[in-house]
Amino acid sequence: MRQVLTSFLALHWAIVFALLALICIDGNRGVAAALGVLGTTIEGTRFVDLDNVVVVAPLATALLVVSVLFFWAFVEALINDAASPGADSVARIAFISASGVLSLIVIGGAAQGINGLFMAVAVQLAALLASYVAMLAERRSVVAAAASGEGEVRAVAHGMAKAAAHNSLLSLISGRTVSKTGSNPRGGR
Repeated sequence: MRQVLTSFLALHWAIVFALLALICIDGNRGVAAALGVLGTTIEGTRFVDLDNVVVVAPLATALLVVSVLFFWAFVEALINDAASPGADSVARIAFISASGVLSLIVIGGAAQGINGLFMAVAVQLAALLASYVAMLAERRSVVAAAASGEGEVRAVAHGMAKAAAHNSLLSLISGRTVSKTGSNPRGGR
């Protein structure tokens, strides 16, 4: 069974973080525009260090790495089965990395004195958490559906084995042999 929600959410977050990295690289307003996309408005000219290459390059690289991790999770959701062991390991790493990058943005923003950044990042972290919980719920439902289907097959096989053992025991008790077609070669049943 395909993981539709998992693949959609992984692709969504891959695009979001790729766009944030692309906006960060923009020479005119870079980091300020990326923070604006997150929901923070930066006013005034006292934040001179935000356009510095020392700030822009690591932030854009970190956002791009997170985007690649989410894209990897998207491809993995399309290719692999949800019931396979370790199916969500890449997604888990992507969510942890995204949370780490957003936490570093809050720390860097606090060091620069940017107001309102904590609430904007908190909303993004809540959205990441909701996405991760939805992915886990979908994976668990797929695994449960596969397990119940496997249980039905086992129950049918068990019933067939019991019926075969019962028929074999009856034929031993009665002294008649039963051929593979189920009819008695001596004419009686």
